[in-house]
Amino acid sequence: MVAGWLPADLGVVLLADRFYGTPAMIRWCRDRGWDYRLRLKSNLLARWGTTKTTTGDLALSGGHYFEAVALTGQRVTTNIGIIRDPGHAEPWIIAMSAKPGYLTTLGYADRWGIEPMFSDFKSRGFGLEQTHIQYPDRLARLILVMSLALYWAVSTGMWDQVNNPIPAEKNDPTISLPSSPADGSPGSRGASGAPSNSSSNASLSRNSGDAY
Repeated sequence: MVAGWLPADLGVVLLADRFYGTPAMIRWCRDRGWDYRLRLKSNLLARWGTTKTTTGDLALSGGHYFEAVALTGQRVTTNIGIIRDPGHAEPWIIAMSAKPGYLTTLGYADRWGIEPMFSDFKSRGFGLEQTHIQYPDRLARLILVMSLALYWAVSTGMWDQVNNPIPAEKNDPTISLPSSPADGSPGSRGASGAPSNSSSNASLSRNSGDAY
């Protein structure tokens, strides 16, 4: 349904976890000309050149980037990037249409800037799904209002953290008092933690999407 709302010339990058990392989803993205970063399960059958293996064994082979890997019996071809995080037992096995490299593989991490907002908008917060709104223009207006409300709630919490810190926060060197009351008011640049001469990065951009 979302695909039908997007302008035909819009570049999309679909980010999704292992539940969506399937050959069928890769084919679906490819048919629409979408870029993607899909985390794959480690037990998928894979063929890389003349080597028959699994995605998990590829991840443990010592290589980091693999091009033209055919997945499962469906032989859906994709590129794969591997990231081994020292803090995690399992490596990230990321399928992508782009040429695999460190930055293109790390692009999967953009999910972490998107998921908290989705949780706030859905069952853990505003309950967007419970509205059952299906008209795009009405949904867009509601999301705009929710975005403003979420920004106000977060900036107010950050303002309160600075002006009424709990004992643990008083000892945090990353928390600084505002230079003036205006700078410290909820919703101001000082309260939001944004630098005065630059804008903060957005979790979602015109060139990214997520699957839920």
